[in-house]
Amino acid sequence: MKKKCVFFDADGTILDIEKGVPEETKLAIKNLIHNGHRVFLCTGRSRAYIPKEVENLCFTGMITNLGAYMEYGGKCIQNREISSENAEHAVKVLRENGMVPVLEGSEYMYYDLDEYTTEVDWFADLITRDLKTRHRSICGNEKNLHISKISAKKKRGCDCERAIRELEPIFDCIHHEGNFVGKTIEFVAKGCSKGRAIRDICEKLDVNIDDTIGFGDSNNDLAMFQVVHTKVAIP
Repeated sequence: MKKKCVFFDADGTILDIEKGVPEETKLAIKNLIHNGHRVFLCTGRSRAYIPKEVENLCFTGMITNLGAYMEYGGKCIQNREISSENAEHAVKVLRENGMVPVLEGSEYMYYDLDEYTTEVDWFADLITRDLKTRHRSICGNEKNLHISKISAKKKRGCDCERAIRELEPIFDCIHHEGNFVGKTIEFVAKGCSKGRAIRDICEKLDVNIDDTIGFGDSNNDLAMFQVVHTKVAIP
């Protein structure tokens, strides 16, 4: 059997934010790797927010931060950050337009606990619990923000379209509807996507796109589905 490159989204695909990774999923990934296939995590989550349970699955590589950060064989091969000045500007724009900024980098996630609360997202406290020392406040770090992606949370009355227009020169954006990130607009470093990252990985490893499979469940997986040969949408 010809070996494949398999790409798995995290949340809603192999991972539940409360329950973790099902045992049968762990076994399936283990068997794929054992049988010689290359298996990648391909997620919008920041590298800082990949739980040990997922790391312990021994993926061949990871695509995180919507393709801005990539690892292969446990080593970073790409980390595209925006400047600290642009990150600070983005925070200002989002707040002025009634949105809550959650900034995502490879080492830390930045948000203010009095701003990003369970009233904004029911799982906000779960994120803080899981991040532990990888959480930093925006307040006090405005000049030292190392990020490549923002999950901007909508609040009632916010002007998200204006925020998108103002940030368009810096970021590409993805709207989410439904599922547990339904109130989120993702802003990622310009030109980054899961699909672009998969193309780069396949080129680096000399993998034919015909030998790729992608599993996903949300809008940020559409770019992945535009690239991989076999697409599996998780309901």
